[in-house]
Amino acid sequence: MRIAILDDEQDMLEFVFQSLIAADHQCYKFQTARAFMARLRIDTFDLVVLDWNMPDKSGLEVIAWLKANIDPTPPIVLLTNRSGDEDIVTGLDAGADDYVTKPVNPAILQARVNALLRRMAPPRETAAAIESFGPFTLNSTRQSVTVDGEEIVLTAKEFDLTATMFHNLHRPLSRSYLLETVWGRNPDLPTRTLDAHISKIRSKIGLRPDRGYRLIPVYSYGYRLEPVGQGEDDAG
Repeated sequence: MRIAILDDEQDMLEFVFQSLIAADHQCYKFQTARAFMARLRIDTFDLVVLDWNMPDKSGLEVIAWLKANIDPTPPIVLLTNRSGDEDIVTGLDAGADDYVTKPVNPAILQARVNALLRRMAPPRETAAAIESFGPFTLNSTRQSVTVDGEEIVLTAKEFDLTATMFHNLHRPLSRSYLLETVWGRNPDLPTRTLDAHISKIRSKIGLRPDRGYRLIPVYSYGYRLEPVGQGEDDAG
């Protein structure tokens, strides 16, 4: 999973980073809230680990900004020296999903992060082999999609990309997120690889509004798959 870590203390930032990459997460470090917020214009994260006392914005201000601007908001773990009951309640009431006090115990941090990720999104390994989304049925065993009774066999990457989009309906996914999720960590690929695969799956399985879904580009960011509701404008 892709995790953003915000802490202005370099030693703590590196400690949390190393603790979470040891749990096989892909992590990104930020020492200011502004740098993190700017990155969100072009990127997607599954979870945020956030220090309460950031230099330019407090952790609570960052939470408020995330709630107002990122839909859906990724789960948030708040890190802080504050351990009083009132502080914990304040952080959770502000929108944090969990709370870890400093000094951070790596095992506790890993357990809390993994528990949040399991709760927010069912792990892929326990997902059903066959899933249906309107006229589209995804078969992970055969790596195929059946559309209106016709089975369409995809390449491994085409199927993984299709499944990733359907598992994240409504959610804008950055190009970096899609490349890392489907092709692995920090893939060294031509810039048009993702666009070519998007075009292929849209064409091969007939992913279009008259079948209830549209796959749309998000300018300078990535792609989003969304259902087309009854009476909704299908242009785009």
